[in-house]
Amino acid sequence: MKAVLTAIDRHGNLDVVGGGSAAADPVARRIRDAAGRLADELAGAGSPLTAMAAARELSAATGEALQEAVDRARAASHSWREIGDVLGTTRQAAFQRFGHPVDPRTGAPMSTDILPGAADRAAAIATCLTEGRWEDARRDLSARMREGLDAGRLASGWARTVGMVGRYEGMGEPFAHRAGDHSVVEVPLHFEAGEATVRVIFDDDGRIAGLWLRPAAG
Repeated sequence: MKAVLTAIDRHGNLDVVGGGSAAADPVARRIRDAAGRLADELAGAGSPLTAMAAARELSAATGEALQEAVDRARAASHSWREIGDVLGTTRQAAFQRFGHPVDPRTGAPMSTDILPGAADRAAAIATCLTEGRWEDARRDLSARMREGLDAGRLASGWARTVGMVGRYEGMGEPFAHRAGDHSVVEVPLHFEAGEATVRVIFDDDGRIAGLWLRPAAG
């Protein structure tokens, strides 16, 4: 079951990249160097800011390596279901994060760029819902959305969710991806008797073109 806040009308190996040695591959070299710096900082109780910088660089490099590993798996004819199983997610979620969709209108690759700050903005909107600040949650709605989604409907959707899964307990890490002409952010919410997701869809002007609250099945 789900509480819909708006109508749906549109929608182990580090050396896995490039086939060369770790020394020759730039991504593998970045992973090795960043991991080494991070380990040195943590072991030596060095500067927390330096450790943070190394951890951030390591995260970015491993993200690139994972994308290239997925691309290699697809080139080797592995299905999105197989890839999702390895990543512990669904085939759709795996495709949304790592796929290279082609625009059927033009035949050209679709943009994968995420609206800057989309994940943080979606988390802030989810926080507004959890705190009952309905008008704050509506602040960046598109003109069309504002007409159909008032504070009362937001409050009603939240109440239905609490009625199904109980008291709100916390928020997980937002996940942002590109879907056609929009940036989509999924914000996981944890309740006493289940899970739910706030989905926020942004257009390229930064306005909210869609907002849903979906309790998880089960």
